[in-house]
Parts: sequence; structure tokens; C-alpha cells
Amino acid sequence: MIQEILLNVLQIFIGFSGGVAVGAGFVAFIAVLGIIPRLIQLSKTEKYIKVYGAAVIIGLFIGAYFSFAPISTSQPILALILWGLFHGIFNGMLAAALTEVLNVFPILTRRIGMESYVLLFMMALMLGKVFGSLFQWIYFVPR
Repeated sequence: MIQEILLNVLQIFIGFSGGVAVGAGFVAFIAVLGIIPRLIQLSKTEKYIKVYGAAVIIGLFIGAYFSFAPISTSQPILALILWGLFHGIFNGMLAAALTEVLNVFPILTRRIGMESYVLLFMMALMLGKVFGSLFQWIYFVPR
């Protein structure tokens, strides 16, 4: 009996410590690279900075809850397409912000001689993320 309680307390401690470590890494990733401030600057929506912060925090809590809760919902195909579209837009914007902060695309396009095709390259990346997310949600999410 005591061993079970100690084992459960140890598991709770390890799980909480792992969550704190991953959360701290995520915050450091977002803060050090300045992805969200750069996204705000590019979209010229500085007046909504509190909304961005709240959206990140609420999104993290909801994502963590849905990751661990045994919830299964059966949604119509249109809802899954919309959900996949939102995932694709988020992933695409995050990838674009990260690569812009790190100057990956300018360096890459100069090295392979495609300076005039940067817009097409970015659109291909964004559409690939959107369609990849749609495919994942339509094909792999059980209904």
C-alpha cells in the first residue's frame, strides 16, 4: 500500500518535472528567437499583443488537456477540414517566422540562385503545411 502511494507520488513528480522542463524549453524557444514579436511586427497588429499572449497560454493549456484526456469526438468532414486548415496555417506561420528570424530563406535562395522565386517557395511551404495537416486530420484522426 505504502509502495503504491510512493510510486504514484514519484510518477507525479517525474511527470510534473518533465512538463516544467518542456514548457521552459518552449518558452525559451519562443522568447529567445522572438518569433511571436516578429509575427506581431510583420502583421502590424501591435495593439493585440495581450490577445496574442492569452491565445498562446490558452492554446497550450487546451493542447495539453486534449493530449492527455481520453476524449474522442466524431466531427463532420467539414469541421476536420477547417481544423486542419487552422493547424496548417499555424504551422506554416510558425515555420515562416522561425526561418525569417534565422534568415534561412535568404541564405538558401542566394546559394541555389533562386532569389526571384522566394514568394513561390514560401507559398509552396505554406500550402504543403496546410495540405499535410488536412491529410493528417482527414486520414489519421479516427471518427
